[in-house]
Amino acid sequence: MADPALDALFLPFEQRLLSWPSAGALFLRARPGVATTGGRWPGLLCEQTSAPLHAALQRAGLETLPPADAGDQEPPLPERPLVLALPPRQRDEARALLARALDAVAPGGWVVASVANDEGAKSAQADLAALAGNVGALSKHKCRVFWAQRDARGDDALRARWAALDASRPILGGRFVSRPGVFAWDRIDPASALLAEYLPATLAGHGADLGAGYGFLSAEVLQRCPGVRALDMIEAEGRALALARRNLAGLRDDVALDFQWRDVTAGLPRRYDFIVSNPPFHAHGREERPELGRAFIAAAADALALGGSLWLVANRHLPYEDVLAARFGQVREVAAQGGFKIVHAGQAR
Repeated sequence: MADPALDALFLPFEQRLLSWPSAGALFLRARPGVATTGGRWPGLLCEQTSAPLHAALQRAGLETLPPADAGDQEPPLPERPLVLALPPRQRDEARALLARALDAVAPGGWVVASVANDEGAKSAQADLAALAGNVGALSKHKCRVFWAQRDARGDDALRARWAALDASRPILGGRFVSRPGVFAWDRIDPASALLAEYLPATLAGHGADLGAGYGFLSAEVLQRCPGVRALDMIEAEGRALALARRNLAGLRDDVALDFQWRDVTAGLPRRYDFIVSNPPFHAHGREERPELGRAFIAAAADALALGGSLWLVANRHLPYEDVLAARFGQVREVAAQGGFKIVHAGQAR
């Protein structure tokens, strides 16, 4: 799949505006792609908190930092003379990432970032300029790549403030903790809220929440369903999973909880009596990816025990009916409300 922001990121080195350091570079929010294959950029050390992207980087032969439980703050980063970054769309999260990049680069070293034009490229460039006091830029592939040197012109006080912008904090009156950049980070997602409303109190045994986020649906299951004895929270984004671990601590001492940093679409390791899910339908861009939801449904069908059931919520327009019919002998639309559909599926095959 094309990744224009990743391709644009390496333009300053391809055009010899910047030199690739012999000590290598740290790559924050790294993604694999054509630009990073073939060993063209030696000494590239990648950080990625998304389980499928982390695995893809390793399959591409790139060195990765080990996953970290980043519930409150990001872990310290190794210093490098060059730090690359692919800032996300969420503004506070992006500012915090740029601040971390400047913290990690050696004095006199360079931070280089790339953002698609329709994802806030101009704003991100202005943010790096505010932090570092100097910036260069190029535009290509409908993206903007920009770079700055860490030197005395930088605003250390602003960098410290922005580094804390995506720290975890209480939300919803203190019921949960969350942080910018996590899905529906400062609210209850309306689709998940609707699914919680229709979950039967009779769910029991060992269940799973696929794409658990910061833990809202899992918390609802624990509070509504006394027959649950074990619950697995399965989430691809490590930043969200760390929050779920905090948010579910102490809710039910009689339930065994397991938190798995895992790509659901790659399959699940055990059988479950029930599964609940509000599957994602975007990857790192804005383009809809309904194949992600279909893969979640297929993985659920493979993982349900005899007599087990799937409770699913999705946007009404998403084309999941074909895979539901193919993988389940019994499919029932329980509710259609507010642009969402609630589906109960059983007799997995």
